[in-house]
Amino acid sequence: MTGHELIVDMHGHLYPAGLPGGPGRWPTLEVEADAGRIMRGDTVFREVRPALWDLTARLGELDAAGIDVQVVSPVPVTLTYWAEPRQAAEYARALNDGLAAQVADSGGRLRGLGTVPLQDTALAVDELTRVMTELGLRGAEIGTVIGDHELDAPSLRPFFEAAEALGAVLFVHPMDGGKGAVRRTGQPYDFGLGMLTDTALATAALVFGGVLEDFPGLRIALAHGCGTFSLAYPRLKFMAQRGGHARADELVRSLWVDSLVFDPAHLPLLVERFGEDHVMVGTDHPFMPGQLSAAPAAVRDAAHRGLLTERQASAVLGANAARLFGLGDAPSPTGDIAG
Repeated sequence: MTGHELIVDMHGHLYPAGLPGGPGRWPTLEVEADAGRIMRGDTVFREVRPALWDLTARLGELDAAGIDVQVVSPVPVTLTYWAEPRQAAEYARALNDGLAAQVADSGGRLRGLGTVPLQDTALAVDELTRVMTELGLRGAEIGTVIGDHELDAPSLRPFFEAAEALGAVLFVHPMDGGKGAVRRTGQPYDFGLGMLTDTALATAALVFGGVLEDFPGLRIALAHGCGTFSLAYPRLKFMAQRGGHARADELVRSLWVDSLVFDPAHLPLLVERFGEDHVMVGTDHPFMPGQLSAAPAAVRDAAHRGLLTERQASAVLGANAARLFGLGDAPSPTGDIAG
């Protein structure tokens, strides 16, 4: 691959500094000099780096890795579906305001996805409308499961209808390490299997639960290469077809996925399942060490090994995300308009 091509990371997370928290399960970001921690009440949830909240640190890391544009979304622990709906709506509003402010200050280097209080569909629709029409964000990150409701629950249909009408991108991301999706917890099981299985279950709900059929204009992207769904799909389709479901391939190819599968050999399967125009670079920055450079390198490696064509690799590196997120105004390193 020659010359500079637009590189877009569609899977980064941002935690606005100063976001209000609270006791119990409410998350709070504590910052001390060049270190930080996400708290749940009085318990340390995760140690974090400045790039999570500091725009200068983030842009420096993007520059070092050669990333032109990054799409940032909330840290999954801040998707507070367990909370009282009005409190969750206030928290989501503050989070979205903080995220939008950093996007606005990034000089075009960041695009953003907000959050909505999906435990109350009407409040979620209101906030998604504000996200899209007032804040200039591109959509919302949602969980793989909303409380006790899978994504094909009838109660969520009005939200999906609104997202379709607004042209919002919905980024489906697992929460809490995919707990409950597999029978073992702790590492490597939570992040190695739980989150991937959780994502596959959510995808199956969208494909086989009628959501994508009811709302064909939905724009949905899934984290972590759609988890284990690509491998399980032939068996899922076989069983679904026995019940008369005949459009599975078409519905699956309406979905978008990131490339965060940690092995170039897996990328051709993503292209086969979702289409060469629906796979995008994702890094989980700043949580996955080294992936800001390694994820694009894996795409180039796949092309070098003949697993992807040069055209496919170029699309995965940036062109696909540019189309999904409307990055016609994305800055290129030469100062020209890319996308």
